[in-house]
Amino acid sequence: MRMLLCLLGLWLLAPSTQAASVEWPAWERFKSALISDDGRVIDVSDERLITTSEGQSYALFFALVANDQDTFARLLAWTQNNLAKSDLGARLPAWLWGHDKDDNRWGVLDANSASDADLWIAYSLLEAGRLWQRRDYQVLGTRLARLVAEQEVADLEGFGPMLLPGNTGFADPPLWRVNPSYVPPQLLRRLSVLGAPWPAIADNVPALLKGTAPKGLAPDWAAWHADHGWQPDPVHGVEGDYDAIRVYLWLGMLAEDAPGRESLLVHFAPMALLTKRLGAPPESIDAQSGEHDNTANTSFSAALLPLLADTSLLEEQRQRLLDNPPADDAYYAQVLTLFGLGWDRGRYRFANDGTLQPEWSSP
Repeated sequence: MRMLLCLLGLWLLAPSTQAASVEWPAWERFKSALISDDGRVIDVSDERLITTSEGQSYALFFALVANDQDTFARLLAWTQNNLAKSDLGARLPAWLWGHDKDDNRWGVLDANSASDADLWIAYSLLEAGRLWQRRDYQVLGTRLARLVAEQEVADLEGFGPMLLPGNTGFADPPLWRVNPSYVPPQLLRRLSVLGAPWPAIADNVPALLKGTAPKGLAPDWAAWHADHGWQPDPVHGVEGDYDAIRVYLWLGMLAEDAPGRESLLVHFAPMALLTKRLGAPPESIDAQSGEHDNTANTSFSAALLPLLADTSLLEEQRQRLLDNPPADDAYYAQVLTLFGLGWDRGRYRFANDGTLQPEWSSP
């Protein structure tokens, strides 16, 4: 009897993959305001009521952090059926879906892919498979990662393999265009276990991030020229704002013992110093000159919380966010807030190998 009671006690203390969703009010608000019953994330700021593969990918990640298996399944089903012709393992998802007023129809508006979304979907599937012990998710995540490697990775002459922003439109040798916010180091480190080309890409990411931000201020877009190295993007120029803010977010969430973390944080310290001087993050920055415009909304403060952890700047930006949270239906602002404030409150961490450590998985 004593042995039986001991075994029962150990079973009760052990983490369960079937545990109920954790209480995360911010995630519940996001679901209520922005996710349809059938699993579509709707950006109401666009009159076409669009859905992007990015939105689906982030929601999948948040559902995993919340241990919300039902919502994860609905998000995945909608993504497969509407963006990938029912098989994410055979087709990269289209990046844009919504209402086409000219044809008065709902459907894909742009069939090109967005590699950041594809990366997050593959990562979330792999980690859902591991944490929830779902082999079907692991298999699908592996197949999608293979598609990404085949269709969205290029060997930049003189630099090495790197993830391009999408399947088409970003490679015109000897020039290739990149988006630094599309390559979170954690995710690429996690995919490295799948073999080439992921280990080489993960190893190249720090050089890309530093090379495209010579003053420690990230641009939204940049270009690699085989003869001249890193250059301003020929389409978007040197501006860094709503894409670039994610670079600081990903770096702030690196594990303390993640490869290259310390040198990256030192390199990008100018954003923290600029935030300290202004009292809030700037909305737009010239990544080459350091000139900046306006004060960003509070979701930028949320995105910087991980970067500012253990500094005297943290409480000021945390309070700025709590005093003026983004509207419930502000899609992108809500995304940045779920990422930044969720991490700040300990709902999840990334290990040095990129694996996810949600709060609910701890004993």
